[in-house]
This record gives sequence, C-alpha cells and structure tokens, in this order.
Amino acid sequence: MARPVIGIIGNRGLINNRYPVHEGGQMNSCAVAHVADCIPMLIPADPDYMSIGELLDVCDGFLLTGGRPNVHPSEYGEEESPIYGTFDRARDAITLPLVRACVERGQPFLGICRGFQEVNVAMGGSLHPEIRELPGRMNHRMPPDGTMEEVFALRHKVTLTPGGQFARLFGADEVMTNTLHGQGIHRPGARVVIEGTAPDGTPEAIYVKDAPGFTMAVQWHPEWNADSDPVSRPLFTAFGDAARAWVARKCPSARVA
Repeated sequence: MARPVIGIIGNRGLINNRYPVHEGGQMNSCAVAHVADCIPMLIPADPDYMSIGELLDVCDGFLLTGGRPNVHPSEYGEEESPIYGTFDRARDAITLPLVRACVERGQPFLGICRGFQEVNVAMGGSLHPEIRELPGRMNHRMPPDGTMEEVFALRHKVTLTPGGQFARLFGADEVMTNTLHGQGIHRPGARVVIEGTAPDGTPEAIYVKDAPGFTMAVQWHPEWNADSDPVSRPLFTAFGDAARAWVARKCPSARVA
C-alpha cells in the first residue's frame, strides 16, 4: 500500500505580481516526504474547490503551514484593522473547521507558525496582532535581509514542560529554534495546552488536550533542515508515525509499505 497522504495547506501567491497561483514551500514537501515518510499533496485552501469532508476522506493527515496572511481577527471576536496585516479568508474557511474536525476524529495534523495560530483560534483562542509591541517581548519577526541560513538560524531557546509531550519527544526540557512570526497566542483556546515558551513568555509549542490523535503545533519553522535538525526530525517522524497509525485504524486490513 502507498504511504499515507499528507495534505499540505497552501497559500495564495502571484507570479510576476500578476499571475495568481496556489503555492507551498518546497521545504514542507521535503520534510513530509523524506522525514515523515509520507506523500505530500499541496491543498489549494479554498472552499470553492473542495469540502472539509472530501479533504478528510482523501488525506490521512494535514500539515498546517506558515503563511504571510494572518487569521482574520473576526474569527476570535476582534475588529479588523491595519495592525493585523493581510488576510486569507478562504484559507480561514478551510483550516479552522478542518482543525476541529481532525480533533474530533483523531485524524493527525501538525501546525507550523500560522498553522500554530490556526489551531489556537479554531479551539476558541485569540491572538496578539504584534508580539514585539508588547512590553518585555522580543522581536520574533523574520530578519529583513540575509541568506536562507541566516533567516532560519536558531535564535532563541524554547523551554518545555518537564515530562510533557514535547519534552518526551525531543528528549530535553529546552531546545533551540528559529523564529519568523509577528503574531502569537493571546488567550489559549479551550483544551489548548501550552508546553513550550520563548524566554519572553511567548507560547511556542501546544497540543489539544484529550484529542484522540496527533495535534502538536509549534510557532517556529521545523521544516527548515528537517532531515538533520535534532528538534525538527523527531517532530516530523512522530507526525508520520501518527499518519500511519491513522491509516491502520481507518483500514485495519491495510498494510502501509
């Protein structure tokens, strides 16, 4: 039988500033294929093209990727304003109900950056529009210049709950991560457990309590250097194992190659 299929939630983009495309970072596909050992499938996140039920049937798990547009503040009871940046309402309409459906079914997902924020909002939480403007917080945004290695360089520690899911997975209570985000969790959603924080207190690692499946999400970008990074590799490996377990539950007679 084929490897599990991971739906990679894509973003909208423009080629030459005029040709609209659905796009996804190659790093995401590489991490899914080579580390999680699953088949990557880019999903155009727009309800005009598919339903949540169809996605759940076609895919065995989902990678909720990062993206420049932010979750619309109306999804957590706030008014739209320029401080919240740009939006992708079509992606909101796919990812938020998709997260809730996966939590209910036990279907695995891994949230990254915007995906991390989507998990929190889907579960009823809210977001700060700009972390760096809060007293005592550091600038978590992407460096404006530099090589890819410099942009994705490890920039701060994340302290993990001792004995928690992430600490057990990484085999450590403290890890080093990159940081490329402007927004962050304000109020945790229902059942959202924060197990990792940056030195300034910004939430960095969460999961959904009592969910029957894999619901881990991180604010950093583990897709960078995922095949060799000591934090990224176990995260994607565990995600792939969860997708294989889902296939085994869904089709008990099936054998994943």
